[in-house]
Amino acid sequence: MANLANRFLENVKGRFFVDNQCIDCDLCRQIAPDFFKRSFSGAASHSVVYRQPSNSREESLCRSAMESCPVEAIGSIHDDVDVLVGRKSYQSVPQPVALA
Repeated sequence: MANLANRFLENVKGRFFVDNQCIDCDLCRQIAPDFFKRSFSGAASHSVVYRQPSNSREESLCRSAMESCPVEAIGSIHDDVDVLVGRKSYQSVPQPVALA
């Protein structure tokens, strides 16, 4: 589970974040490229959130990326609220991924 205290400083302020467990697998960037990008720290690289979602469709993409992360390095600050009000965490997983 992602830890807010260990989030990368390059994440933009907002609901979703990536923490230091990221292994730079690229999956989040494939699922939601408009929100996640690669960041470099010396010789190492990892993903960060560079844009927060602004509507339910965009939030669904970020949630799909979060649910798909193999090391659970993507977190959401308000997940406890979603559980309490019974919101659906995603509409459809897996989402189609365009191959380059």
